[in-house]
Amino acid sequence: MASLASERNWLFNPSTMKKIQQCRRLIQMEFGVKLHLTEASLVEQLASFADRSRSDALTRTWAELKESVPELADVLSEPSPANGKRTYRGQSIPDPEPPASSPQDEGSQPRKPKVIYRGQVVG
Repeated sequence: MASLASERNWLFNPSTMKKIQQCRRLIQMEFGVKLHLTEASLVEQLASFADRSRSDALTRTWAELKESVPELADVLSEPSPANGKRTYRGQSIPDPEPPASSPQDEGSQPRKPKVIYRGQVVG
């Protein structure tokens, strides 16, 4: 974790932080996705959304951010160590397996959901 903190020391610069916040705000307005500063893949996600964006303001702000922080080019060029695997408290967790389909489920009708109203099963 110490290496992650040393790699992200550029986040402590107020002008850089202002540009990141502006990018996050523009991404949330356009895509409806709220990015968090604590995410390990923040830079990759910012770059991805900036590339897909129709907003000139977002692409311009992202370009200014890349110019002002040379470390961002290093972060974007190196492959991600997680390789897309999910982690919990630093430990990788396996992907959930899809439930095995039984022969009964294939031919049966889909279940009608139970509706409970004031403690009574209705319908």
